[in-house]
Amino acid sequence: MATPVLDKAEAESAASPYITVTFRIRRFNPEVSAEATWEDFQLEIDPKERVLDGLHKIKWDLDGTLTFRRSCAHGICGSDAMRINGKNRLACKTLIKDINPEKPITIEAIKGLTVLKDLVVDMDPFFQAYRDVMPFLISHDKNEPTRERLQSAEDRERFDDTTKCILCAACTSSCPVFWNDGQYFGPAAIVNAHRFIFDSRDDAAEQRLEILNDKDGVWRCRTTFNCTDACPRGIEVTKAIQEVKRALITRRF
Repeated sequence: MATPVLDKAEAESAASPYITVTFRIRRFNPEVSAEATWEDFQLEIDPKERVLDGLHKIKWDLDGTLTFRRSCAHGICGSDAMRINGKNRLACKTLIKDINPEKPITIEAIKGLTVLKDLVVDMDPFFQAYRDVMPFLISHDKNEPTRERLQSAEDRERFDDTTKCILCAACTSSCPVFWNDGQYFGPAAIVNAHRFIFDSRDDAAEQRLEILNDKDGVWRCRTTFNCTDACPRGIEVTKAIQEVKRALITRRF
């Protein structure tokens, strides 16, 4: 009995890992138009590659004017946060096969911050809120320590989760309160305040709590859990915000 043989074209097609994917990107260039528009790009790409790889192919091979931020490409720098199929994600951590590549993949800038060009937003308000909560260790001891400031494993565990923040703004820009009022500190700033409020070596918890007790602080949170769902590092953002609220009421931290 004869063995079926694939012709060359069929064999190459069967062996190829590539599929055709449509990237639908929201473009904005203030030097060209005051209105944003959607533009489609078709790519031949391995579905095991990441959205960031697709954006690179577009920029390098199809349209060099496409503008986006990225740096480490390993989910550490946080610079490539964007809305992919309606959800805040890091492009470097999002595999194409995981987001239904049979349909157009929509990509747009994160919400709540002014779009400068294409997928790049003005991060200044975000980082100003971060600076305002004093994200650094403060000691009122006037003398230089003669030894390291020791801390038990239990004390460290108290704030371990919030040390994971990479300042990507995915949580803050997923918050409906922040969309409507950019004056709100936002989840990321509160998470970074939490990291020091509950650090046993720090002496400025009361000061940070008073900053967050402001009308634009933690009481603006409506507990929608958008921030927790959006965090690419798996931080329990909503839980951290609730712990800061509880500390404000009880003054226990």
